[in-house]
Amino acid sequence: MADRRYRVAIIGCGRPRGAGGETGAARGIQHWHGYRASGRCDLVALADIRRENAVAFAAEEGDPASPPAVYEDYRAMLAEVRPDIVSVCTWPSLHAEMVVAAAAAGVRAIHCEKPMAPTWGEARRMAEAVRAAGALLIFTHQRRFEAQFRAARRLLREGVIGELVGMECCCSNLFDWGTHWFDMMNFYHGDRDVQWVMGQIDLREGRRVFGALVEDQGLSYFRYTDGVWGLLATGSGANLGAANRLIGTEGLIEVGPRLADGQRVAVRVRGRGDVDWRVPDISGDRPGEGGAVAAATADLLRCLEQGGDPELSVTRALRATELIFATYESARRRARVDLPLHIDDSPLLDLFERGEIGQAAGARG
Repeated sequence: MADRRYRVAIIGCGRPRGAGGETGAARGIQHWHGYRASGRCDLVALADIRRENAVAFAAEEGDPASPPAVYEDYRAMLAEVRPDIVSVCTWPSLHAEMVVAAAAAGVRAIHCEKPMAPTWGEARRMAEAVRAAGALLIFTHQRRFEAQFRAARRLLREGVIGELVGMECCCSNLFDWGTHWFDMMNFYHGDRDVQWVMGQIDLREGRRVFGALVEDQGLSYFRYTDGVWGLLATGSGANLGAANRLIGTEGLIEVGPRLADGQRVAVRVRGRGDVDWRVPDISGDRPGEGGAVAAATADLLRCLEQGGDPELSVTRALRATELIFATYESARRRARVDLPLHIDDSPLLDLFERGEIGQAAGARG
């Protein structure tokens, strides 16, 4: 079915900006560029509650000979256009309702932005909806296709640092950026099961990212069933000297380390037989023309036609998302949380709304 064409629709087009007709729809445009790179996808519809956003997107990215239909109501678009594939490029609070609606409308594949949802229950509901409908659902954990991360995993699998002992990561928050690093640790370690999570969070400013509340500082420590551990530190002061570090019995691999002269490199390794750090050749790990999003799209189309789970599958996204909410739950319980996680809400939101963390707690103290 290599010549099969797919009808693509995008929900969430972003805000037009600039006098030159540019658009602020970075994620939606990246999704479309990934589809376009396949050579087998047609942009048939766009939906945005601000019509001018969709019109600007269509003018910049649409085919003038066959322009995409423009909608303000995504449900009407799903019913009238009946696309094969839908991208959901909206804020996390809208993901669940849109994914569920797309699955119910018969959409065959859905590519949703990360993070999955503001609550663990909503994340699971999306997975259940697509499974019931027989649809595919992927999330933009596209780093699985990027060269530095694939190189780190390759070096690990080649035994360059011996057996994996643990992994360390740092970023700004557990939810928006942390979903990538939890997913990367799972990726490095072959998507093995996690046994338990211990975490702590501090929230003083009430920061929000894409409308979602995130902590100011956080710490998540967890163990896989085989004993390998993971550590994610977030917020102010979360500087491990590298974005990701893989610790083995015979050395270290670092992704995105900052060198002594202040420069960063993609990957460096100090393993068996190395007297100092070295920067390996990662050219063979690059995703190819079009980059990681195009590679993820090609993988999605392959699974549509041949079966199997996409690399960015909802199953893998749930594994990363469970670690986020298990960390929050550990902070709420003040105890270790064994997986699987049996809650529906967001413990972070619960703690904040009850005044146990954040500005209210600070004022009370």
